[in-house]
Amino acid sequence: MAWAALIFDLSTGGFGGSFSGALLGLILRAAHITVSPETFKTLHFLFRKLAHLTEYAILAMLIYGSARDDNPFRWQPRRALWTIILAGVYALTDEFHQGFVPGRGPSLIDSAIDTAGAGLGTLTFYLRAAWLSETKQESRRKQ
Repeated sequence: MAWAALIFDLSTGGFGGSFSGALLGLILRAAHITVSPETFKTLHFLFRKLAHLTEYAILAMLIYGSARDDNPFRWQPRRALWTIILAGVYALTDEFHQGFVPGRGPSLIDSAIDTAGAGLGTLTFYLRAAWLSETKQESRRKQ
């Protein structure tokens, strides 16, 4: 719930394009990187979209891991699907909310990017399960 509240807060006017642009500029200056205005514009666009992917990947991981069972991180396709659906619906409501925020606007593309981020976050549990399975098989072969 706290992460969802943070996403909601990040959708307010204070965290729009000017904020992310200033943050990206600070990062580039700290790294002693100088870019042309056109390159900065492209980096800024990618920076904002990466933020969408990341915040929803984290949201999905938190949703997936919040299951009430003995091993909440065990791979379960049905739980993964519901996690992505829930995060995707939240993304839609977040974009709807941005329609009422001065200086912000709703975007179905951003919602799709958010949902893709949720898919990537959920994918980590599948990859973890596959890695654990492979590790167990290797251990058995060595014995």
